Amino acid sequence: MTENKETPAYQVQPTFRQKFKPMQAREAMEAVLKEKLQGQQYSVEQVPSWTRDIADAVKNKLKEFEYDRYKIIVQVVIGELRGEGVKMACRCFWDENSDKHVSFTFSNDSLFCTATAFAVYHY
Repeated sequence: MTENKETPAYQVQPTFRQKFKPMQAREAMEAVLKEKLQGQQYSVEQVPSWTRDIADAVKNKLKEFEYDRYKIIVQVVIGELRGEGVKMACRCFWDENSDKHVSFTFSNDSLFCTATAFAVYHY
């Protein structure tokens, strides 16, 4: 009997080096949000384009890390700071060993922005 030393063609989980790194992603998200929103004032007309631009910038920044076989999903919420509370929630089924998420919230005197990135491993 000969042993097959090749890497299996069907990889069920990422190796340690391939795993999504939440702290690395959070630092990238923080840089993007500060770059895009530092000094901005809340504007209802600008928010739709800001959310798209930020989501695209975060997704592209995370793709630079080359997380092979991960699907990156980015959600961005921008709101006006008026002393009211905001709650956000998300539910999904995933593999806690390989799938991850990370969030960062930016705020200034006028607005808040929460960006969340989900990294889902493709089997």
